[in-house]
Amino acid sequence: MAENNFIDYVKICCRSGHGGPGFVHFHREKFVDKGGPDGGNGGRGGHIIVRGSKNVWTMLHLKYRKHVIAEEGGKGEKKLSSGSDGEDEILEVPLGTIIKDAESGKIEAEITQHGEEKIIAPGGKGGKGNAHFKSATNQSPRNAQPGMPGKNEWKIFELKILADVGLVGFPNAGKSTLLSVVSAAKPEIANYPFTTLVPNLGIVKHRDHQSFVMADIPGIIEGAHTGKGLGVRFLRHIERNSVLLFLVPCDANDILKEYKILVNELKQFNSELLKKERVLAISKCDMADDELLSEIKKEMKKKFKENKIPVVYFSSHTQNGLIELKDVLWKKLNQ
Repeated sequence: MAENNFIDYVKICCRSGHGGPGFVHFHREKFVDKGGPDGGNGGRGGHIIVRGSKNVWTMLHLKYRKHVIAEEGGKGEKKLSSGSDGEDEILEVPLGTIIKDAESGKIEAEITQHGEEKIIAPGGKGGKGNAHFKSATNQSPRNAQPGMPGKNEWKIFELKILADVGLVGFPNAGKSTLLSVVSAAKPEIANYPFTTLVPNLGIVKHRDHQSFVMADIPGIIEGAHTGKGLGVRFLRHIERNSVLLFLVPCDANDILKEYKILVNELKQFNSELLKKERVLAISKCDMADDELLSEIKKEMKKKFKENKIPVVYFSSHTQNGLIELKDVLWKKLNQ
């Protein structure tokens, strides 16, 4: 997906339809001079509805729709005919979209299933016609209700990518390369920081025709939770991942320190993220000789011996350790 086409945040004014007014009318025919009231009810105003679609990956199509306006309900007619309901406005959104009230920040809807629909701005009810008010003591009511007004509210649409495994690491840790090797995804890969500017998804095939979804999240730097680097722009995508795969290259100055910085950034952004299953993967192991790799493994075993976080060593270039990595991830996903 082109970087400038990936839109994961939009703010839209949603105006649902006004309900149609009820009608005041009395039945009249050639031989009926004084028929009873037969004014119909007004129609309902159109709703603003969001619908999940697995075929939509971005909110680019909503970026320039700053105002979404649903149709008003039709007015009631004679012969007890109700007015037509206003046409609904349906907005298709990617799976994983949440809708918030722009003023209060309260989450009003969350779309996670294909075809799932939620009304985010209900249309106004139609008014009652004068036939509704007929009674034993009021045989000829001459009043009808106006339609109820619709809603006029600003909504925030925010996408949080749905994936089983989220890749967490500093820029140039090898996240995009790993995703390109284990899946059919083709993220941009280069030897400079922040090559990845948008999240990328890939389906990883495993043993016995099984598979899981992996997301490459743009690189985190120290202070990302305060807005540094790409800041919180993409940290929220990690919230929907079941397992967090921390990537640290074997040529890092201090592997454990980098891992702790990454963990701290997630903690500062949302402490609930630390409750997720974690795996630490040491990447680019083809760059280390046997002696250095042995020292790294010895140190990691000592640091993580009392921790339930598994440590895996792999190389995307030689593909050594990838099967073990997928086995560990699959086990974590199915615990």
